Amino acid sequence: MTSTPPQSTGATVDAFFERFGSGDLPAMIDLFADTVDFRIDGSPQVPWTGRRATPTEIREFFELFPKVLTAPHSFALHTRLIDGTEAVVTAEAVFGVLATGHTFTNRYALHFTVTDGRITRYHMYEDSYAIAQAFTP
Repeated sequence: MTSTPPQSTGATVDAFFERFGSGDLPAMIDLFADTVDFRIDGSPQVPWTGRRATPTEIREFFELFPKVLTAPHSFALHTRLIDGTEAVVTAEAVFGVLATGHTFTNRYALHFTVTDGRITRYHMYEDSYAIAQAFTP
């Protein structure tokens, strides 16, 4: 069931983090448009890098995390900038890699574009080199 989208960019971004944090994956996926410019560039050793576009691909992206990572040891949102349909959020999280037992600190920025209450762009900028090292035995 598709819920009514939030009406502002800020409300949509806030809803994304609330739903992500509560583990409500279906409600979080409802925030994405039917086609999304979804991109995480970086090392091919990091299992979540690459491009996606559809809600199914995006759901698979978020379903990957508990398969390869521990729950976050810590998580903090640092900055939330909104300018019309654009939003940038900076955050930091510490995770463990299940396969290696290594931990890494992921300092990242997310760039969202929100159109009519739906996320149409999701670009993540992170240190994939440091993350790839954590995936290396």
